[in-house]
Amino acid sequence: MTYEELLTETALKDERIIVMTAENRALVRNIPTVLGARFVDTGITEQTMVGMAAGLALRGRVPIVHALAPFLTMRAFEFIRTDVGIAGLPVKLSGYIPGFLSDGNGPTHQSIEDVAIMRGIPGMKVYSPANEDDLVKMLPSIWASPSPAYVRINHKKGVYAHTPYQPGKAEVVAEGKDLTLLVYGFLFDNARQAVALLEKEGFSVGLVNMRSLKPVDEEAIVRAARGSGLLVTIEDHLQTGGLYSIVAEVLLRHRIGAAEVLPLALNERWFRPGLLGQVLETEGFTPEKIAERINSHLYAK
Repeated sequence: MTYEELLTETALKDERIIVMTAENRALVRNIPTVLGARFVDTGITEQTMVGMAAGLALRGRVPIVHALAPFLTMRAFEFIRTDVGIAGLPVKLSGYIPGFLSDGNGPTHQSIEDVAIMRGIPGMKVYSPANEDDLVKMLPSIWASPSPAYVRINHKKGVYAHTPYQPGKAEVVAEGKDLTLLVYGFLFDNARQAVALLEKEGFSVGLVNMRSLKPVDEEAIVRAARGSGLLVTIEDHLQTGGLYSIVAEVLLRHRIGAAEVLPLALNERWFRPGLLGQVLETEGFTPEKIAERINSHLYAK
């Protein structure tokens, strides 16, 4: 099932759902003819769209809004924080082309701060599915929740069949004694392939899909920290405020001071635009580059 098919099916069953977009119809091209008045395109006005969504939510509706991730989370931030967050309204924010998925776009269109920004809003939930299979398994629970939520939309196909989603829980794919890779979003598949490369080197490698970033599965992080010699956080996001920061907060909260963590993230910089494959190669996030960077760290010890 695709994202659009799931959204259409869900909206037809639940008349509270309003589908909205700020002139970004890539994910919802066929929905206007199906939902009629329950589809609203506000034009390139993310702030207006979020304000309208908050008003609709106050009237008992469940707005699912769509926009490019950088403009949804940054241009409309005050509206999300004030109109949606403070009121705790069930507005569902769908951020399109987050992280490296914006590939050829420059810094103005790169959403590499979105996790940090959104998780800072009290009551806001933050999710980042690994691929479309993971996405459609997670969304029914997210849409049914009374909480506001931000989803890093990822409708890329994948070969891995994900387990059913349990709210707030990570997907533990494998456990490893030498190291564990913690990853979210579309980099999951690259991390999974990197695991195979590292295992050929003789390492025992764990892999965890951190599909829910807020609430985060603290138990999964703690178990990995206590069971592995090294934790590796992998994300197409700035190092500050993303998974690396989340893991640091969890380890501090649980007083696990001896854990070693290697962050693979963007450190104080935007990424160089290009085709997605070029971006991954240049920034060091292909399966081979991920394995190479981890190997270099392990053998340097």
